[in-house]
Amino acid sequence: MAARTFAEAVSAYGASLKPKLSNPAIDGQPEDQLRGPLEALVRELAEIGGLAAGAVHLVGETNLADIKTRPDFAVTAHNALVGFIEVKAPGKGADPRRFTDPHDKDQWQKLKSLPNLLYTDGGAFSLWRDGEFVGKVVALEGDVATAGAGLTAPDTLLPLISDFLTWKPIPPTNAKQLARVAARLCRLLRDEVIEQLERKSQGLTTLASDWRRLLFPEANDYRFADGYAQAVTFGLLVARAIDIPLAGGIHQAAHRLRGSSSLIGTALGLLTDDPANQKALETSLATLTRVLDVVNWHTISKDKPEAWLYFYEDFLEVYDNDLRKMTGSYYTPPEVVSAMTRLVDETLRGPLFSRPAGLASSDVTLADPAVGTGTFLLGVMRRIAATIEHDQGKGAVRGAIEAAMGRLIGFELQFGPFAVAQLRLIAELQALTTPGSAAPPKLPDLQLFITDTLGNPYVEEDTLVQSGPIAQSRRDANTIKKSHDITVVLGNPPYKNQAAGMGSWIEHGANGRPSPMDWWAPPPEWKIGAHTHHLKNLYVYFWRWATWKVFGTGNQAATGNPDQDEEGIVCFITVAGFLGGDGFQRMRDDLRRTCSDIWVIDCSPEGHQPEVATRIFQGVQQPVCIVLAAKPLGKDRDTPAKVRFRALPKGRREEKFAALEKLSLAAEGWQDCPSDWRAPFFPAAKGE
Repeated sequence: MAARTFAEAVSAYGASLKPKLSNPAIDGQPEDQLRGPLEALVRELAEIGGLAAGAVHLVGETNLADIKTRPDFAVTAHNALVGFIEVKAPGKGADPRRFTDPHDKDQWQKLKSLPNLLYTDGGAFSLWRDGEFVGKVVALEGDVATAGAGLTAPDTLLPLISDFLTWKPIPPTNAKQLARVAARLCRLLRDEVIEQLERKSQGLTTLASDWRRLLFPEANDYRFADGYAQAVTFGLLVARAIDIPLAGGIHQAAHRLRGSSSLIGTALGLLTDDPANQKALETSLATLTRVLDVVNWHTISKDKPEAWLYFYEDFLEVYDNDLRKMTGSYYTPPEVVSAMTRLVDETLRGPLFSRPAGLASSDVTLADPAVGTGTFLLGVMRRIAATIEHDQGKGAVRGAIEAAMGRLIGFELQFGPFAVAQLRLIAELQALTTPGSAAPPKLPDLQLFITDTLGNPYVEEDTLVQSGPIAQSRRDANTIKKSHDITVVLGNPPYKNQAAGMGSWIEHGANGRPSPMDWWAPPPEWKIGAHTHHLKNLYVYFWRWATWKVFGTGNQAATGNPDQDEEGIVCFITVAGFLGGDGFQRMRDDLRRTCSDIWVIDCSPEGHQPEVATRIFQGVQQPVCIVLAAKPLGKDRDTPAKVRFRALPKGRREEKFAALEKLSLAAEGWQDCPSDWRAPFFPAAKGE
């Protein structure tokens, strides 16, 4: 039983405050004088409210008042984090929306991401959850500086404090809810990282330097903080996806994940390797582990990978909507992915490649160079599973899928979508290999890499001597890019116009050799130099990377290694400017000389800026096309490829999806395009 009544506890609080706040000889900020009495009041009210004596603890640091991302107290009940208390100077009030001091206003913008936060100036109290006001401000009766033992409080104070102390995180019930919860906490972590970098936190400053040198040479502190915060947040989500508890803290999750090849999981080790980093980021990390520990992967996804389809888009909408608009990536509808995957599979089975098992063939390696959230790799896994089940029976699917994972490769530059791809692939593997199983899925050995696809795969090894997960991921990716045969490149590369300087090795070359893009530069005598600036687009750089990697075009010029006869397929959905633009004449010439067959699907027959309802990508105004380019062994470069063209029907995007579902390369309706080397990839004009 509590030693005092509610009224006695408030009276004792007032009595302890009066000598601290009314004595001019006492040094320190006024809010510092509140800390001891406030801690005693909260603990007494916890007992009066029914919590066991000694169950509640307030942990604070008086010397860090300048840190905007850290409240004055972290509060635990029964050793579990329940929330935070922010203390302001007496008289300032407890409604942060009314603060006028720039420091207080800026701090509120950061702290509003917390799920359970109590504001007080000693004489008033308010409760906030995820930035939302709960109930009303409760004001004590009397001046805290002078009332002394005469201080009283309304009865509403006790339920307010009890509500604060008994908070428990609510498990999200669907992926959109989880995206919003994770986004708010990731934003707080990003802000905390930025603040610690400004304070010259040694561990984080060193880590940021390594990050820039290995992966993002031009990354400022904000971009590092953004990438790092997403890496940690999604690392914890991966842990929950395979049922690793977070109640034991990040160290336990990192230890459990470190045995895998998961970069996003291993990234958590960057925290546990340096306790100072954990201490510097304790507000956001403690909250992340507490909130995400209640996440139940199976409840959220219902073990259906589609639950994660728009997860990253939903995440960005809350986390940083400007970043969402700047990514240049558009999520490919599953209907389009399914059609493109099926057409690639059909090509592999046909006479050009004679692979009766298509994508399920053991000698077919496929890469998505901008894997995003993994939609294309999911489509390929499903196609392989369907093939194996049809040919060998359902019992053979698990072994075939697990074997295929070593042949499916994804490269991605952003940590957020990279982690979502892992989440989706884990769920898909669970659905395909152990349907209906209650056992937690094992983290698969996914061939996913954080890397700049367009970067130099022949970079000198002495620049990659570090042993961290980012360095290892880049090393492994470079080994694949320079040494592994890739049969198929499939995907939706990012679109960014006027991307000069963003093409890395593909654009600039290395070691004094011509760049791979030089292979597509038209000679002066063609007199089209005024149009070549259109080549400086990210999707064009990815097209050039794919033709170099799959077909080997221009390999000797760019690398000094001998050219070899290669076979394979490149299938991209991109904007359609290269189909007829004058600046792309050398690109079309090279594709005709390299490939034997090229299929072009016009996905935007309405032209530029069609109605949104008609667009494959509703945020893209430019015409879009799917192009599949195939090169068998022994292709004669003096014989132009046969280029075939067809357009999807005009109308709503659902009508286009329906047409794609029925489309076959062998179907009627394809139109032949001219065979002139530099001609557009359009049918020859007829009549006027």
